[in-house]
Amino acid sequence: MRRFLFAAAALLAAGPAMTHGVLAQGTKTLTIGMAAADVSQLDPFRATSTQDKPVVSWIFNGLVRFKPGSTSLETLEPDLAESWTRSEDGRTWTFALRKGVKFHGGYGEMTADDVVFSLKRAADPKTSSFSTDYAAFDTIEAVDPHTVRITLKHPVPSLLGLVANYHGGNVLSRKAVEALGNDFRLKPVGTGPFAFAEYKPNESVRLVANPDYFRGTPKLGGILYRLIPADAARDLAFTSGELDIVYGRQDQRWAERFGREADVSVDIVRPAELALLHLNISHKPLDDVRVRRAIAHAISQAQIVQFKGASVTEPAVSIIPKGYLGTDDKAPLPPYDLAKAKALLAEAGHPNGITITAIQTSLPTMLTAMQIVQGQLKKAGIELKLDVVDHQTFHAQIRKDLSDAVYYAAARFPVADTYLTQFFDSASTVATPTAVTNFSHCNAADAEIRKARTEPDPEKQKALWKEAQVKIIEQVCAVPLSEGLQVWAHRKTVDYGYDFKGAIHLGPVITEATDKK
Repeated sequence: MRRFLFAAAALLAAGPAMTHGVLAQGTKTLTIGMAAADVSQLDPFRATSTQDKPVVSWIFNGLVRFKPGSTSLETLEPDLAESWTRSEDGRTWTFALRKGVKFHGGYGEMTADDVVFSLKRAADPKTSSFSTDYAAFDTIEAVDPHTVRITLKHPVPSLLGLVANYHGGNVLSRKAVEALGNDFRLKPVGTGPFAFAEYKPNESVRLVANPDYFRGTPKLGGILYRLIPADAARDLAFTSGELDIVYGRQDQRWAERFGREADVSVDIVRPAELALLHLNISHKPLDDVRVRRAIAHAISQAQIVQFKGASVTEPAVSIIPKGYLGTDDKAPLPPYDLAKAKALLAEAGHPNGITITAIQTSLPTMLTAMQIVQGQLKKAGIELKLDVVDHQTFHAQIRKDLSDAVYYAAARFPVADTYLTQFFDSASTVATPTAVTNFSHCNAADAEIRKARTEPDPEKQKALWKEAQVKIIEQVCAVPLSEGLQVWAHRKTVDYGYDFKGAIHLGPVITEATDKK
């Protein structure tokens, strides 16, 4: 067996013990403003929206965790597991759990039973949006109350990432899930530094410090997560001092404006969210690849980047974000060519142009981007009608297969398989029993995507991922628009307790070390 051992003591901060189940009543509340009208879900296995993910990261832990401020798989470190072993063939992983870790709300000590329950729940499409990530899991067993063994059907690239504090890797309380039922989605129970306290629809989520946190009692007394969809209102709340941290705009002018404030720090961090325009090939006239290619040639990434600003936006290189394991940085994306777009439409029998409809969120950043695309397409004779709805309705309706085109910006676990599976494997097609986020009904690279999952040779696996990208781009299942870096700002009175260089959870990680002067 190859062993990976870590000293837990180095990770634990000393802190006075407090009565079990009683939450710390600190005086410092960190107030954060998010660009959303409401949260969608706080069940980590269903939390796919940008506004949900940061909150989940403050409540839950995984067996391992992304180091605060990092998005790198190379620096994963122990979390609820203090050590682990891997068999020589890479198929059997055994995790030794920390002892004495308590769930919020009096739900008892975290044990192997909770981990097994959580991973099985993460692998079930009825309870998880990330079930396909766990298709290679054969068995998950509790060897004893503090040992978990995972046996794989075949080796998995970056297995530790699937048991990290991200998406399906978060560990839930079995007792809490079973006791709360459907209410768990908005009354989450974890083991993290902050515990859920209150949810006010269309207003806020309040968390309180967990005095029993295994790394030590948080310096903050709690977090108030305010939901403020209007950019102007959110900016005003920040400048007036109501907010300590604010979700910014992917707009260079916004970053420059707040960067000039003496008491404000602007953070522009990765991972970037790749914005794609998914084209529904089951809807006419998008069932004709010539029409889809016309749309691709009518869109200029350079114009989008120029409008938003090069410091906060970058051109996309493929239908997978850059920097992921397996991304083809030289993928054959269709170049901007207005004349070719018009010629393709005429060849497809539409010399006078076409009209397509997109259900579109009212969130200003996303709506503005889609309006830019709308203007570009118009020049090619393509009328893009926008049916603008609130963000929650947007997420619900695009999953019902109601839209010709879907603008969707996302960051995922940084391995090509995750993005390809969720957005381009036909098994993930929306409005089907195994739906995830394949809005296009794409099936162009099913064979390559699925073969790559079980390919033990890393180089052959990368070649399959590259071939999959080429086929998806050739069939124009989606058109890359740009990659938007995350933009946040915080008052200099806030000390994150780490160097904020990356945000895998699409927001700053608030830890036990985070403080406010």
